[in-house]
Amino acid sequence: MLFKKSKKEDVADKMELLYLENVRIGCKADTKENVIRAVGQMLVDSGYVNPSYVDAMVKREETFSTFMGNELALPHGVEEAKKEVKASGIAVMVFPEGTDWGGELAKVVVGIAGVGEEHLQILSAIAEVALEEDGMQRLISGSAQQVYEMLKGGNAA
Repeated sequence: MLFKKSKKEDVADKMELLYLENVRIGCKADTKENVIRAVGQMLVDSGYVNPSYVDAMVKREETFSTFMGNELALPHGVEEAKKEVKASGIAVMVFPEGTDWGGELAKVVVGIAGVGEEHLQILSAIAEVALEEDGMQRLISGSAQQVYEMLKGGNAA
């Protein structure tokens, strides 16, 4: 076979954008760095990224806030960390009471790892859900299954 896929492409093809076990609801407030590390570890544990990607997520936050407004934060790694991404994926933490995000209140935190330019599609799909009339409220108050159903499409939400 002339055009055999690389192992990285094979892994990426087999992985879902979001797994139910990567949706945590009812989270308790913590420091921004601890939340980023927790959501990043979920990405590591699922095989989306190498462990060093988590440090890159923290580094991104130090230089540019990933708070998007509307109680939503989307932490992701710096550009140089792209090589640490094995497959595109997301992990979700929901804080019903909110958690401090640099002076803002984040209730939904979605850690993002995107292969190539896929992170832009993922960001767009999440923003679409979050900007719906009652989208954020449904994310904040929904069960893990409901949050999963809302976000699992990611690139086709």
